[in-house]
Amino acid sequence: MPLTGIRVLDLTHIVSGPFCTMLLGDFGADIVKVEAIEGDMTRITGIMGEGENPYFVNLNRNKRDIAVNLKTDDGKEIIRRLAKTADVLVENFRPGVMEKLGLSFESLHAVNPRLIYAAVTGFGKTGPYRDRPAFDFIAQALSGFMSLNGTADMDPLRVGMPISDTVAGLYAAFGILAALRERDRTGRGQEVHAAMVDGLISMFTFAAAAYFATGELPPRTGNDHMVLAAYGLFHASDGPIAIAPSTPKTWERLCRALDLQEMLDDPRFRTSQERRLHREEINGRITARIGTRRRQEWIEILNREGVPCGPINTLREAFVDPQVVHQEMVLESDQPTGKVKMPGFAVKLSGTPGRLRRSSPQLGEHTLEILREIGYRQPEIEAFCTRGAVITRGGGA
Repeated sequence: MPLTGIRVLDLTHIVSGPFCTMLLGDFGADIVKVEAIEGDMTRITGIMGEGENPYFVNLNRNKRDIAVNLKTDDGKEIIRRLAKTADVLVENFRPGVMEKLGLSFESLHAVNPRLIYAAVTGFGKTGPYRDRPAFDFIAQALSGFMSLNGTADMDPLRVGMPISDTVAGLYAAFGILAALRERDRTGRGQEVHAAMVDGLISMFTFAAAAYFATGELPPRTGNDHMVLAAYGLFHASDGPIAIAPSTPKTWERLCRALDLQEMLDDPRFRTSQERRLHREEINGRITARIGTRRRQEWIEILNREGVPCGPINTLREAFVDPQVVHQEMVLESDQPTGKVKMPGFAVKLSGTPGRLRRSSPQLGEHTLEILREIGYRQPEIEAFCTRGAVITRGGGA
């Protein structure tokens, strides 16, 4: 696999860091998850159902697990020895925590100059907000991301999924791969930083471009596009459809497919700017026509004519959609308590694709295996267990 032979020391928890290391593990990296002896919070939070918590299982596939008490001298020494054998270390503690533990980039880089040290934070490792606690909701709010969501007559709206966590994890994985490529040339590792707020701001694209060009705040337009019309959600007789004619050609195709050719001759709708100014009238005409048929009929007609469109699926509908099934975007992990479903691999490689090689680990499942790999002998391991520095799946050595 592409990352076979790369060892990642994973000192992350909750979402942003585990998402990063999961991506690396999907493509072959050996992920050694260093879990607190009380366990990652996601083992016990969220909507659990029966058996293991799918929240944890989803984010921690393809990883081995060693449970270490970082508050002990033994625990810190275990991390230092692991770092000597690692290519990458990933952590998402609040800035300063690793320094207080004696596990900073500088100290670990001194014993392993090839180590790539990646940190995922809320606001950045430096700056006036570095010590603030960060959660996805706060990152969405502070970054300006929420100010773009919803409609003008409602409060700013957060995205329902922890998008700042996952985007920061994705950027961290990207930075790690770039740093690995640089190490191939120089032989030396470096620090990689990814912040939740930075990740969201980087995604503003046309919203930021419009603001920098005019100095005016972009409007909150809900399901309507900020710039384009007609572009949004329209109701068929049995449910809503998303329609996105983003170019002059697809606007023409939409009008013809809906038998509304008269709009093509209306001077008020001739350009994208004019259509945006007359959005309300255009949407009204299209809504009236769309409402005369069922949504599946329109989806077939519009797609046949080359107009981008699709249903507004629930998760139940999305996960059984023929295209989603074809893309293998649902995986099943064989856990001790039974099968757990999770989203599949978003990146497809033709020669060396991602694989579900390991089920999500139990707390301390690989403690003995990993300690032996880095040279500890059985009496030392037993002493670690006695002193509370580590735990194994069975609770002892």
